[in-house]
Parts: sequence; structure tokens; C-alpha cells
Amino acid sequence: MEAWATYRTSSAAEWTSRRLLRAKGDSRVSVVLPARNEEATVGAIVSTIREHLMDRVALVDELIVVDSRSTDRTAQVARAAGAEVVGQDEMTRGLPRLTGKGDALWAGLAAAEGDVVAFVDADLHEFRPHFVTGLIGPLLTDPSVDFVKGFYHRPLVGAASVEADGGGRVTELMARPLLNLFWPELAGFVQPLAGEYAGRRDVLERVPFVSGYGVETAMLIDLLDLVGLDALAQVDLGERRHRHQDTAALGRMSAQIMLTAWSRLQRRGWANPGAVPAALLTQFRRGGSDALPNLDREIVVSDVSVEERPPLAELRHRVPRRRVPA
Repeated sequence: MEAWATYRTSSAAEWTSRRLLRAKGDSRVSVVLPARNEEATVGAIVSTIREHLMDRVALVDELIVVDSRSTDRTAQVARAAGAEVVGQDEMTRGLPRLTGKGDALWAGLAAAEGDVVAFVDADLHEFRPHFVTGLIGPLLTDPSVDFVKGFYHRPLVGAASVEADGGGRVTELMARPLLNLFWPELAGFVQPLAGEYAGRRDVLERVPFVSGYGVETAMLIDLLDLVGLDALAQVDLGERRHRHQDTAALGRMSAQIMLTAWSRLQRRGWANPGAVPAALLTQFRRGGSDALPNLDREIVVSDVSVEERPPLAELRHRVPRRRVPA
């Protein structure tokens, strides 16, 4: 793990846009932002990428925002800022309807035409161009790299203080112990759940996309099986600021990660192939009109089941080639 981390870890500062433009050659680069109700942040991210990496330097060829059934002005804001906007449902028309981030990512990959595809979350604050150049740098300069994962400091801002790396709670309490236990080859990834990553299209099209919050976990495990650890890399992107979810939401996220890991354990024969784990998560909410006697809490039951899209390469003939505006 230490050898891999030393060999396959770089800093975004190493990859300047001018250097990458020289290395790019005939390759095409797509940037995809999955977005659901992100009107407050998506515009600034799109504007930054367009100004610095498309207008000033022609490094990014395609900038796509996947509108994941937003109920706010996400699509309008993204389009006004200069992105091409596609609808998640338009790109998956004729296929089973799935929900969650992973399905939006799959739709974005289906819409993109680049040889290298970078994914960036749409809820980031203080976004800088190096988030993109850092991710695509190893891919444009080293043909032996197939996938790059970002990592960063994630400050958790509290009422009275800021915890420098307090934002990765699900990573530290769920994902990291799980990966160390069953997939120790992946233990060198600083942020296995990071939402910023990039890969070669021909590789990304060969792995399934889990529909919910398990998508990053499944992708790492599946890519490890497909191309091996040496084809995977990570890059330090500095600091990432975004909104944080409450503890109950993190619990639901963790449950989906557990179910995703279980499915991969079954495929490896490490878990009973006939066992079907429960997909309902029971949580407690203090107070409320439906609080039970003696508990002073409501019981909240959530469906945390995960589905997945098959590899895009298997369904390319059923996906529209020409993108339809959202």
C-alpha cells in the first residue's frame, strides 16, 4: 500500500493547464457535473471551468451538467453559465427508472463524448480550476493510468469552531474500515468516497454504476478487479468546501455503502450468494407529532436498497447518441 501510494499519488499543483494542453494531443476531455437542486453553486463551478479551461485554454472540450430531476433552477443556471444541460431521464429513456447520484453519473457518461471523462460534484464552494486539471493530469500524461481519484482536506464548520478534517465522517466510520477489512489493496486511497474523479471512457464504460451513495465504493472495487491497482491513482486537490449532511442522512448513506459492499462480497464468493440483506433502515427522530410513548421519538424507516445500471458498453445501443436538452 505504501509503495502504491508513493508511486501513484500526485498533487494538483503539478498539472498546469498549459502543460496538459501540450500533452493532450488529439484526446478529447469531458467534464460532467451531476446536479440535483444545486442552483446556488452550479453556476459558479460551470463559469470557472468555462473561463479558465475552455475559453482561456482549450483543455476541456465538453462541459455537461446532468439535471437529476431538480425542482429548482439548476438547469437554467447551469445553461446560462455556459454548460450543456442534459436530463437524467432523457439519457436513460427506455431503461428502468432509477434514482440517486450513480444513475446521474451513468447518464453523464452516456452523454459525454470525450476520451477522458472527469466527474465533479455540483455543490462545491470556492471551486478552482485545479480540481479538473489535477484529475485529468495523470490520464493525459501517463497511458498506464486508467482512473484518478481526488482527495483533499474537508473542514467541518461547527457553531463555534472548525475541524480541519472533520468532514469525512462516513469515510472514517464506515468506508475505510470496510475497505481495509475486505479490499486492503484499496487502503491507500485517502478519500475513497470523494465525488471528484476521472477516467478513460473505454474503462468507465465497462463497469456498472450503483444508483445511490454506494457508487464510489462500487466503482473502486470494480475497477480494482477490472484493471488492477497499478492503473489507479489519486491526486491531492487541496481543500474542499461543500454543504454537510446531518447525522441521520449519513446513516442512510452508510447503509447503502454496506449493501453495495455486500453485493461485491457475494460476487467474489465471500458472502452467502443466497442471502438477501434487509434494505430497510430504522432510525429515531426526537420529538414530533408521531412520537411513541416512553420513547419521545418517532420511528423513521427508510428504504436504502441500491440498484445499478449495467456497464454502459452493454447498453450503448439503447442509449440516445444525440443529447436531448433538459
